[in-house]
Amino acid sequence: MVSRLRSFFKGTYLGLMLLFLYAPIIVLIIFSFNESRVMGNWTGFSFKWYAKLFEDSTITKALSVTLSVAVLSALSATIIGTFAAIGIHSMRKRPRAVVENISQLPMVNPDLVTGISMMMLFAFLGFKSGYMRMLIAHITFNIPYVIFSVLPKLRQSSDSLYEAALDLGCTPMQALRQVVIPDIMPGIVSGCMLAFTLSLDDFVVTWFSSNGVENLSVYIYAAARRGISPMINALSTLMFVAVVTLLLIINLKSMKEERELAAQQKRLRAAARP
Repeated sequence: MVSRLRSFFKGTYLGLMLLFLYAPIIVLIIFSFNESRVMGNWTGFSFKWYAKLFEDSTITKALSVTLSVAVLSALSATIIGTFAAIGIHSMRKRPRAVVENISQLPMVNPDLVTGISMMMLFAFLGFKSGYMRMLIAHITFNIPYVIFSVLPKLRQSSDSLYEAALDLGCTPMQALRQVVIPDIMPGIVSGCMLAFTLSLDDFVVTWFSSNGVENLSVYIYAAARRGISPMINALSTLMFVAVVTLLLIINLKSMKEERELAAQQKRLRAAARP
């Protein structure tokens, strides 16, 4: 009886938590198909806001800036963060702990402080290109998240793989490219996805570093003072569906690889039996 009550309350808690998290998104998706411009006043099902979305040059320009910055910053931060994580992992214990703590500072530092600091740095350097300022700022705050996505996979991996590759004739770069990186690839992919979503989501750092260039977060903030257009609901729905689809593809691929690896290990164990 007690175990049934416990499982019931666990399920209820999980259901309420998921409802609290996803109810606003569900409402947004539903009203993106509302014919009326007024939120909360359902007048009929329509795709007109999706059609108008792609006719608005301001939104499409902000979307292109957002996606290009997110992709470039995620790829750049993933490359830099992966090599940084490998370097940190190869350090001795005490200096490694110091560098890890320093690397954590941008993650716990308030976005407001980071944004103002980046703005002052760009002003001091006389760097005026708004797009490049935004891109550099996004790469900067994404790197620590990639580092701490890759480090756990490096700890799980065995250092003997790298040493064995060297013993078999690989150069250090070949061993890194053909042995170490494939072994930690799940952490690299996770870090890249996290960097991409953080770049899409960021507002404060972008606001201080954009210098007049608008991405979606800056555009929506400016538009909110005049009233949110239903086109934003349509755009948010498309972005949500795209991100969920991408996550499903990655997770399904990871599950398939894990099943194949488990099946291969099972076959090897069966072949090793007398």
